[in-house]
Amino acid sequence: MIFGIGTDIISLERIAKSLARNGDKFAQRILADSEYSAYQEKKTEKAQIAFLAKRFAAKEAISKALGTGMRNGIDFVQLVISNDELGKPFVELTGKAKEWAEQHNISTIQLTISDEQHYAVVFVVAEK
Repeated sequence: MIFGIGTDIISLERIAKSLARNGDKFAQRILADSEYSAYQEKKTEKAQIAFLAKRFAAKEAISKALGTGMRNGIDFVQLVISNDELGKPFVELTGKAKEWAEQHNISTIQLTISDEQHYAVVFVVAEK
């Protein structure tokens, strides 16, 4: 049963400007430790921007599907996006986000992430 859906689209230029203004502080505010390590491993600035844009959009879309937004103790680093051996993205919730999902019997979060030259877009379905 579908609990909620969420989508987000972001301009890669917006992320590039945030990184130019705030440096890695912006990335550290958005990314969990494992994600930050993957971000740092990207070989080019362009690849880092695309990675961060996709993670940012994914976390926004997840918060919409959960119905929480980024409030009540839920923040970006509690929504961890990884990839399986085939590259398929998956979500791990931690902290308050995990507690909230458990309280609302959310068993699965499905997501798809796409990007092209100027934008990243994510669609999420949270299921009970």
